[in-house]
Amino acid sequence: MGTLGELERAVMDAVWDAPEPVTAYDIRDHLQSEGRTLAVTTLLTVLSRLEKKGFVTPDRSARPHRYTAVASRADHVAELMHDVLGTSSDRTAVLERFVGSVSDEDAAVLRQLLDRAG
Repeated sequence: MGTLGELERAVMDAVWDAPEPVTAYDIRDHLQSEGRTLAVTTLLTVLSRLEKKGFVTPDRSARPHRYTAVASRADHVAELMHDVLGTSSDRTAVLERFVGSVSDEDAAVLRQLLDRAG
């Protein structure tokens, strides 16, 4: 996977938010409810790009095709965090800045997760 453009992110949010595989028409309706009007052909192009990037997988056994996310939103965000951390020459400084900027609630969750992991 990799990064997402603005439209790709909106489409992936619709896929991630759906309780079951979605069609381009479902995504169009979801985006219209958020005030964005896009043609189904545009969405099919975006879905094709997302498939090539490894974000979605299509079910072509039915018409219209239904799309499912390959990984969860949380998996994607964690991958982005690892990518960003990996580009730093001073990982400790980055982690220190991050930990220093999280809320008390998030810090408590991080402590619990680290305790469980280690």
